[in-house]
Amino acid sequence: MPLTSRDIVQQSLAFASPPRIPYAMGNGFPSDFRGVARKPAPNRYTQPWTEHDGYFSMIDEWGNEWRRLESITKGEVHQGVIEEGWELLETYDWPDVDRADLYEEAAAQVRAYHAEGYYVQGSMGMAFDIARYMRRMEVFLADCAGEPERVRALLDRIAHLLERQVHRYADIGVDGISSGEDWGTQDRLLVSPAMFRELFKPVYVRVVGAAKSRGLSFRLHSCGFVRQIIPDWIETGVDILQFDQPELHDIGYLAQNFGGKVHFECPVDIQTTLQTRDHVRIAAAARDYICKLAAPFGGGFIAGYYGSNPALGLDPEYQETAARTYMEHGHNPWQRQGATA
Repeated sequence: MPLTSRDIVQQSLAFASPPRIPYAMGNGFPSDFRGVARKPAPNRYTQPWTEHDGYFSMIDEWGNEWRRLESITKGEVHQGVIEEGWELLETYDWPDVDRADLYEEAAAQVRAYHAEGYYVQGSMGMAFDIARYMRRMEVFLADCAGEPERVRALLDRIAHLLERQVHRYADIGVDGISSGEDWGTQDRLLVSPAMFRELFKPVYVRVVGAAKSRGLSFRLHSCGFVRQIIPDWIETGVDILQFDQPELHDIGYLAQNFGGKVHFECPVDIQTTLQTRDHVRIAAAARDYICKLAAPFGGGFIAGYYGSNPALGLDPEYQETAARTYMEHGHNPWQRQGATA
C-alpha cells in the first residue's frame, strides 16, 4: 500500500528516511499539508480590509486597527486595543476562543483531509505578536524593558487562551499546530536573548508543551535573524521552523548546529537567491538545502513555497524552478548521502 502524504510527514518528523522529503508548496505544486482554522470569536467585532482615501484598514479579532498602503502587504497595527493605557485591560472583552462550536467546521475538514491522506495542522497565533499588536510595537517593546511584570501578566492571560485552542484542536483530531510570529530584524532579535528567555520562553514551554502533551507537532514561522533562540525553540519542543530567509542564518550553520533536531520548511531564500532571477543559482540553492539539512539526517527539510510572487516582485517562473528542483532532488536524498559518505 503506497504511503500517504500524512505518512511521509510523520516519517520525516521522526527522521525515519521516508521515500522523499515532505512538500509544503503551492501555486500548482504539491503539498502534503492542509490547514484548518476555527471560526472567529463571536464576542469580538471585526472589520475586513476596507479601502479608504490612500490606504486600507481592518480591525482584527483582538480589536486592533491595522493599516496598509496597498492591497498585497500585511500592513501593521495603527492603533492597539489597549495602547492608550494598561487600565483598559480591566474592562477588555477577551476573544471567546474556547467554544467547541467554533471548531465544528474545522473538525469536518480534518476528517475529509485525513480521508484524502493529508497531514493536518490547526492554525493559531502566538503570544508575542498578539501582545505587541494589543499595545502596538514600539509601546510594547518599551513595556518589556520598563514594566516586565505587566508584560508577564498579559502574556499569562494570552498563553491561557492559546493553550485552550491547542486542546480544542487536539480534540478534533489535527496532527499538529501551525503558528508564527516575527522575532527578528535583518541582523538581530527584536529583544535580547536574555529578555526572550525571561519573558517569552515560558509561553512557548506552556503552549508547545500543551501540543506535545496531546501528541501534536508544532510548526513555527518567524522572519528575520533569530539564530540565537533556535536552541530555545527546539528545547521547548518545536518540530518545524518555517523560514522564508533561511540563508540569513547560513545553511551550513543550520545543518551543523540543528541538523537532526528540527525540521526547516523553506522556499528558496526570498530576499537573496530568488531575487537574483538566476535559474541556475536558484536550483543550486534548492539542492543545497536538501543536501545539508535533510540528507545526512533521514529528514529535516520541508520544501516550501512563498505564497505571494507579486509581493516579491517576481514572476512565478523563479519559484517554479525551485519547486521543480525540490521535487527532482527530494527523492531518497539519504540514500544518495549514504552512497557518497
